[in-house]
Amino acid sequence: MDREMSGTHRVGEVEREARLQFLTWERQPDDIGGEEQRTHKQELARSAGARIADSAYIARDARIFTSSLVVGERSWIAGHALVRGEVELGSNCSVNPYACISGKVRCGNGVRIASLVSIVGFNHGFDDPNVPINDQAHETLGITIGNDVWIGANAVILDGVTIEDGAVIAAGAVVTRDIPKLAIAAGVPAKVVRRRGEAVAGKSRRGEAEEALKRISKITEAEWRDMLAHHETPDGYVSAEADGVVRKAIRHQCDAIEIAAGFGQVPKRDEARAIIDRLRSLQDPSNGFFPDPYRLPDPAADIREDSLALYNVLAIGYVLEILGDRPSHPISGVELDAPALFGWLEGLPWDNRAWRCGDRIDAIATALYFNARYFKSGRGKEILIGWLATHVDRATGLWGKPTAEQGLLQPVNGFYRITRGAYAQFGIPVPMPEAAINSVLSHYRGNGGFSGATYTACNLLDTVHPLWLCLKQTDFMRAQAETVAETVILRAPERWSTGRGFAFADGQAASLQGTEMWLSTLHLAADLLGLAGEFAFIPQGVHRTRSAGLGL
Repeated sequence: MDREMSGTHRVGEVEREARLQFLTWERQPDDIGGEEQRTHKQELARSAGARIADSAYIARDARIFTSSLVVGERSWIAGHALVRGEVELGSNCSVNPYACISGKVRCGNGVRIASLVSIVGFNHGFDDPNVPINDQAHETLGITIGNDVWIGANAVILDGVTIEDGAVIAAGAVVTRDIPKLAIAAGVPAKVVRRRGEAVAGKSRRGEAEEALKRISKITEAEWRDMLAHHETPDGYVSAEADGVVRKAIRHQCDAIEIAAGFGQVPKRDEARAIIDRLRSLQDPSNGFFPDPYRLPDPAADIREDSLALYNVLAIGYVLEILGDRPSHPISGVELDAPALFGWLEGLPWDNRAWRCGDRIDAIATALYFNARYFKSGRGKEILIGWLATHVDRATGLWGKPTAEQGLLQPVNGFYRITRGAYAQFGIPVPMPEAAINSVLSHYRGNGGFSGATYTACNLLDTVHPLWLCLKQTDFMRAQAETVAETVILRAPERWSTGRGFAFADGQAASLQGTEMWLSTLHLAADLLGLAGEFAFIPQGVHRTRSAGLGL
């Protein structure tokens, strides 16, 4: 009887051991700390360069062929998983049966890797068709997976990818590009469908967004004067620009005036007169453009290629209006007949730099506005709008072409500049609003709502303004657009730097440019949601939302 019971016990242990190869989460403390597991870890330390925490568990049937393996506290690798290369798992990580981790792979803490996942931290060369693939060199960029990441069954992660903290990779997804923090990515190739904590389609977070908007409104209204003082020097305003570099520029003074005006305060008469005189003196009477006094253009170059001289048509022109004045001279450089204006427009780099093209059109259209309002203007508006109407891409609703490196970034951001100056400025409907909304939202989703270095005032303004503008003509995808606006508002309070303002991009110092653009973006997002009355800032200059009229 005892012999029979002993045999039954052994059969039960064998069955349990076989079960643990697949259901590793059923392990008990004795399984982790027992003699068999300690011996197994020692063998792996010798054969696979392994450093395995005492509380970690490696199933007997896991296949480990590494040069370096690190397994943190309470992590485990199930049977029939394959781990090879140079692999690091943080604490509380799990690798399920039949998962394959190869090459150089680093996981943070709390990473869940489902069955049949392939994480491939190397790549085989194949570019030279004259050399057999098996003879071409391998390349290893490595894969980095952050904390609290779940990778669903049958997903594939390719070399060079970074998956940031909190992301979820859907079952069957093929990840070929970086996935931002808290993003949920799905598909082949994987694209971000939403963020964790973000409303699913049709589900509003309006109440939360309204509370966040009131909070950031109260903060900015209380601190904007301190913010301006922070950037002011005895020589005027000095602040970082979009690339994060601190330079002198006339734009800084214009941004400071626009911020104050947005909160309902403009310089008093004597101070305003001195500012007006200085700004008006910067205009070149021969063409009407406004070269930056700190970075004068090359006198031998075409003034139309100087981005600052053109942008200052907006920056200086609108500030002069805020101060109750106007440019001294018409901007004659844009008063062209149809062949000349068409030549300028068609010579722009639409194939790969649609944002630059939009920048030029914004300046042209704004100059035409100032001419029409204060001086005498020809038929430039009609010529410009006519050219744009016949060159819009009917499939995307945008102008210009996407690029292999940036996708729709250039056309989407160029769309904002084009429509701000040429359509919103004159109160003219955009040509293809529904196609444009679809393109802008696809671009936003494809970039995971932006993160890190791409979470910039430019990228978010150039998303929110087109949605805001196009939704004046249609309700197409309104719920999705409202979710974007809610998300932008919800993230705003955490981005404000006390007494310094908003940075243009995450990781940069707060700046005047970043502050004015983010305040304007928040106003637009609030207006899109019908909450503009809850936000203290109303753009008065470059990003104002009221049209000038002066129709065609």
